[in-house]
Amino acid sequence: MRLWSLHPRYLDSKGLVALWREALLAQAVLANLTRGYRNHPQLWRFQQCCDPVAQIAAYLVEVHAEATVRGYRFDASKIGQSDSAQPMQVSRGQLQYEVRHLQAKLAVREPAKLSLLAQGDPAPHPLFRVIEGGIETWEVLATPG
Repeated sequence: MRLWSLHPRYLDSKGLVALWREALLAQAVLANLTRGYRNHPQLWRFQQCCDPVAQIAAYLVEVHAEATVRGYRFDASKIGQSDSAQPMQVSRGQLQYEVRHLQAKLAVREPAKLSLLAQGDPAPHPLFRVIEGGIETWEVLATPG
C-alpha cells in the first residue's frame, strides 16, 4: 500500500488507479470494515488524526478530482464523509523520498511523466502542508536491489 504525499498529478495512469484502490482499502481499514492491513505503516498518519475516516475521505476526494481531470470515471459514491477533515503535515524530506521512489517507477513505466517531477519543489497532495524535516518515521524505506 502506498498513500502518496505527493500531488496525484505526478502519477502515471497505473499509479493513479493503484492509489485509488489502495486509498479505498485504507478507508475500509480505518472504518474497521476489514481486518487486514490494520497495522500498515502508511495508515499511521491517518490513525493519529481526530477523525481518521474523514481524513482518508478527504484524501480520496482529491484523488477523485485528479482522475476526473484525466477523464477517468472513478465512483465518487465510494468516498466517505470528509466534513471534519483537517490539513495534515508532511515533511519536506518525505516528499523528496517519494519523488525518488516515484521517479524510479516512472523511469520504467512512463518516462514522459518524469519531466513534471523535475520542475522545482514537488507539490504535496492538497490535504498536506509541508513542514521542514526528514523522512517520516512511518516510512518503510525501500532497499536498493
